[in-house]
Amino acid sequence: MLHRTLRDEAYEANRRLGASGLVDLTFGNVSVADPGAGVFAIKPSGVPYGELTPETMVLVDMEGRVVEGSLRPSSDTPTHRRLFQAFAGIRAVVHTHSRHAVSFAQAGRPVQCFGTTHADYFNGAVPVTRPMTAEEIADAYEWNTGNVIVETFRDRDPLDVPAVLVWRHGPFAWGPTGAKAVETAAALEIVAQMAFQTLALAPGREPIEPELLRRHFKRKHGPGATYGQR
Repeated sequence: MLHRTLRDEAYEANRRLGASGLVDLTFGNVSVADPGAGVFAIKPSGVPYGELTPETMVLVDMEGRVVEGSLRPSSDTPTHRRLFQAFAGIRAVVHTHSRHAVSFAQAGRPVQCFGTTHADYFNGAVPVTRPMTAEEIADAYEWNTGNVIVETFRDRDPLDVPAVLVWRHGPFAWGPTGAKAVETAAALEIVAQMAFQTLALAPGREPIEPELLRRHFKRKHGPGATYGQR
């Protein structure tokens, strides 16, 4: 079997996602890419997490062709492919319908950074995309979902804010590995719940002070990071 290591990583990430509490039914998927080979492995469409194996992962190339696997890939495959093409430095993409993040997506509101928990993972607000046009929805919907995400990050670094909310839809997150991308999706749901509760308690709460945001984000990210072990 070709790309067995890639299949294994994608399987393990999808297994983690299924056990994470971030997904209901089969509403979610993880892909993991091998940029050098120009392929990625992704969850098959509609298959329950408990039935997944490394062999059920579907290999797709960067042109959208299935190159290995007997099952249909996730319906979100074109969105994953678009993000791999556009965002240098990412190897994995996660899509969920986690409930608090979806609530912000349905409201059309970014998840603002109100405190240091958020700042540990995201260097500012997690943005929400613009509404898609009727034409974008009717023609190549999943590909155009990727396009509006890329458009949203025109003036943002996707490595500084490794997640997005798609208008009326839900969150996508990404990272250097399948495990890290799932962790980021979990962090997004945690901070979305905290933001929701913060706004309930203090509807006029302002975002975190820029100095405190930078301090916490830089403690965990970049060449000067001091968090954890070297």
